[in-house]
Amino acid sequence: MMADFTHFNDDGRARMVDVGSKSETERIAVAAGRVLVNRETFDLIENGGLKKGDVLAAAQIAGIMAAKKTSDIIPMCHPLMLNGVDIKFKLNREIPAVEIKAQVKCRGVTGVEMEALTAVSAAALTVYDMCKAVQKDMIIDRICLLSKTGGKSGDIRQEGIWITEQR
Repeated sequence: MMADFTHFNDDGRARMVDVGSKSETERIAVAAGRVLVNRETFDLIENGGLKKGDVLAAAQIAGIMAAKKTSDIIPMCHPLMLNGVDIKFKLNREIPAVEIKAQVKCRGVTGVEMEALTAVSAAALTVYDMCKAVQKDMIIDRICLLSKTGGKSGDIRQEGIWITEQR
């Protein structure tokens, strides 16, 4: 069973995978998540009424910074030279929620899935931090990998999971 997990050595201990012999390919990963908020918080985000400032601008910067620092906080991640990080937000009035999608790109020997997931996570945490003065019971959920391209394992795409259903 341990042989199925690449981040364990023969003794069952953690290791950083040796990617030195892998070929460089274009790597792209897209992740998503959301922050469920109440109507008052949603309106404050939408209208820029929070005292801490522009929630989405802060979350955008946090997500980009987190993607660049993923190897500093996820122990077995390789440091990567990212070619691009793009974070998009959708304010979903029906739910209400701030929906977050991050796309990360690089040309390298290992994928950028963790960087995309970390970008979404940091952006969601920043939304929470910016809004916690007016709402403490926000919910961060549905953080997931939507797609990845490049690498030995090939392309992966999860259909029909992006996020807009009710709580």
